[in-house]
Amino acid sequence: MVILNHSASQLQWGAAIGASLVAALWDMRTHRIPNWLTFPVLFGGLAAAYGIGSWNGLGDAFAGCLLLGVPYFLLFVFAGGGAGDAKIMAALGAWLGLANAVPVLACVSVSGAIMGLAYAAWRRRLVPVLGNMSTIAMSAGLMTLGRAKISDAQAMLPDEKKMTAMPYGLAIFIGICLAAGSRLLWHA
Repeated sequence: MVILNHSASQLQWGAAIGASLVAALWDMRTHRIPNWLTFPVLFGGLAAAYGIGSWNGLGDAFAGCLLLGVPYFLLFVFAGGGAGDAKIMAALGAWLGLANAVPVLACVSVSGAIMGLAYAAWRRRLVPVLGNMSTIAMSAGLMTLGRAKISDAQAMLPDEKKMTAMPYGLAIFIGICLAAGSRLLWHA
């Protein structure tokens, strides 16, 4: 883990909050998070990490990138989440590093779950969404336990047309803000 000074930490969180705000606004407007945002944020985070902490900083950035990106990549592959969500989460992980990625993952997941259920209820799709979540959890559980192959688990998933898509960028932004606030309070 790379120990950062106060100004480096402010730079990291400022970049993450700013990038996630742009992603949220764009996602709410277009229902996608574009590559023109995710790739510069990723490469900027890696460059900043190297500049702040040399090779150790770069390793920490890659670890944060993986911790935040992989779960959302798996959601994209298995449950039809957005690829832009996975890419922006990985890019934010590059800025925040491994230690900050853990509270970010928790905060974004919780805010996403709460917002997703509220969004489904508002669209009068709560019962089908809960059924889809149950099916997704069951197929993931069977695959994790070795009772189903990846192809079998994917075949069990609900048809993408039956899924309720939500612009997840707002949940990412809210989760980033909650994690930043919790880190600020924790270290104050």
